[in-house]
Amino acid sequence: MGSRAADGAGSERPPDGGVSEALAEESRGFTREQLFTLAATASINFSSMICYSILGPFFPSEAEKKGASNTIVGLIFGCFALFNFLSSLILGNYLTHIGAKFMFVAGIFVSGCVTILFGMLDKVPSGPMFIGFCFLVRAIDAISFAAAMTASFSILAKAFPTNIATVLGSLEIFSGLGMVLGPPLGGFLYQSFGYEVPFITLGCIVLVFVPMNMCILPKYDSIPSKESFWKLIHLPKVLVLCLTIFSLSACLSFLDPTMSLFILKKFKLPAGYVGLVFLGLALSYSLSSPLLGLVSDKLPYIRKWLLIAGGLLTALSFFMLGPAPVLHIESQLWMFVLVLVLIGFSIGMSAIPVFPEILQCAYENGFEEGLSLLGVVSGLFNAMWSLGAFAGPILGGFLNEKLGFEWAAAIQGGWALLSGLATGIFYIIEATRKSSSLPNSPGNNEERTHLMGSET
Repeated sequence: MGSRAADGAGSERPPDGGVSEALAEESRGFTREQLFTLAATASINFSSMICYSILGPFFPSEAEKKGASNTIVGLIFGCFALFNFLSSLILGNYLTHIGAKFMFVAGIFVSGCVTILFGMLDKVPSGPMFIGFCFLVRAIDAISFAAAMTASFSILAKAFPTNIATVLGSLEIFSGLGMVLGPPLGGFLYQSFGYEVPFITLGCIVLVFVPMNMCILPKYDSIPSKESFWKLIHLPKVLVLCLTIFSLSACLSFLDPTMSLFILKKFKLPAGYVGLVFLGLALSYSLSSPLLGLVSDKLPYIRKWLLIAGGLLTALSFFMLGPAPVLHIESQLWMFVLVLVLIGFSIGMSAIPVFPEILQCAYENGFEEGLSLLGVVSGLFNAMWSLGAFAGPILGGFLNEKLGFEWAAAIQGGWALLSGLATGIFYIIEATRKSSSLPNSPGNNEERTHLMGSET
């Protein structure tokens, strides 16, 4: 999400050229250590997203059978995000003390074990005991996920200082692959073998990655520094970018406890087919992210426009997802999938440039380069994403229960609208301040004197 550069992820970019030329040039320049790092982080992107997305098609309806309301289901999803938020804040500050590789591997191991444990919850009696165990298991899973992802972002930024957005965007292919395979695979296994098999299968897949990453992931050491979240988050630009991260996550996570129920009720699809509807969002996000990352690295000045346009397009897409009842448009399956495709693309537009933009802001404000800063930035990114993932399902579950999915989706899109407008206003103010300070520079004063002299 090494050398540092003034334009965020790095200034030593390859010469401008075609997309394929840039990718080929970067791949030829990868060292053995960087290739191993890519393989390790790709495994966590894939495994974490397939375990996360597997819940969507069947868990909300299964939880309802166990006595959990829509709001409680939203709280179960939100519990994961809340503990992820708190863990990211803590682990980001102590990354260099714990060790990036140990945190990464330990996070994967615990996540695999907890995923298997989640598959045993159908044996728990219905009611408060089932709900309580759901909260407990999700909380442990959140801590392990926070550890792995915070370490992953830091390791990537350390290994690829000059093209972090391109690398993050490319690795989103594996996140998207996890999102693509999770819902249909989970729905198929659930429909064919019951509740336990999807979680046991995927938990074992995650555990296979543990010995692999212990062997191939390089060890990155760093001297601890005094950089902290509080110093970073006091920067106005970082606050605006945090709002962007929060809003995107809130919108995306709103779909987890609500969308499958809406599809089942509105379009009368069986559980096995519900997961296929999720493909629209996952595929568009994963396929567009590498290109958006490459554009973000090669043309850093485009990032602000991606952030603004992404937020506004996300807001519009959520307004059309139901669609909102005020439009008086009957929801149809093809239109629903098309809007999901737009949501995946628009979220990628805003999410991919955020990490290098925060790094750029930190470097411009005198933060010391190193793994310690990368841990802080990674932890902040994951914390804000988790905070949005906490608010999204809870608010979404409540609104879905009270107003229905159509209005809930439209209201949820307000987060993206707010972040898009706030980002636009901030960059306008920043540009105005920079332009107003230009006449004070010596070169401009000389030019003004020359012009005045020629006029007289």
